[in-house]
Amino acid sequence: MESLERFQQSRAVIEDFSSQTLAAIPTDFGRLYYVSSLKDSDSGRYEHDGLKSLYPENAVQAGLSHCHEELFSRILETPLREQERDLHACLGSAGDKYRDVVESWRETRYFKEMCPEGLPDYLHDLFCSNMGALLAIFSSNQTN
Repeated sequence: MESLERFQQSRAVIEDFSSQTLAAIPTDFGRLYYVSSLKDSDSGRYEHDGLKSLYPENAVQAGLSHCHEELFSRILETPLREQERDLHACLGSAGDKYRDVVESWRETRYFKEMCPEGLPDYLHDLFCSNMGALLAIFSSNQTN
């Protein structure tokens, strides 16, 4: 019975987070960026004070991990041309800092941090290859 309760709590976290937080972010890359920014790179734990005040810690971790993996999968399942449009819209929200963000992500390869843990190497490599190519395109374009 405990397993069912944990599942229901994780599901509640996913529904709450998706409808209250992620729904306000207009792009898939923006959502992925946001979820990945909640993860502490040292501990591997997600930090979201609002959810932690409403749900048990294990449900928050399971729910946010699920959202992270789903967003990542959704992006990889999207044709590259649509990924390009979505990433451009996401980075375009930086306004006059667009070029700086593109160049910073290209140089630091920050986007590696957007990958969920436990991925097969080929999915990690595919995502990083796509991001590198898209950022190179954006960098070479004179207009954003």
